[in-house]
Amino acid sequence: MDINTFRGVLTAILLVAFIGLWIWAWSSKRRKDFDEAARLPFRDEETGSRDSR
Repeated sequence: MDINTFRGVLTAILLVAFIGLWIWAWSSKRRKDFDEAARLPFRDEETGSRDSR
């Protein structure tokens, strides 16, 4: 196997991995987790807690 065949196979594997990750990230099962993570910076404001500085 020469280097060009190896590069082609590696490119195909990385493309499949990227598409799989993209499908995982945009799946409806993950929406709740990502919405919760998006609200994390505002959690302190909602509970009314302050820094103890």
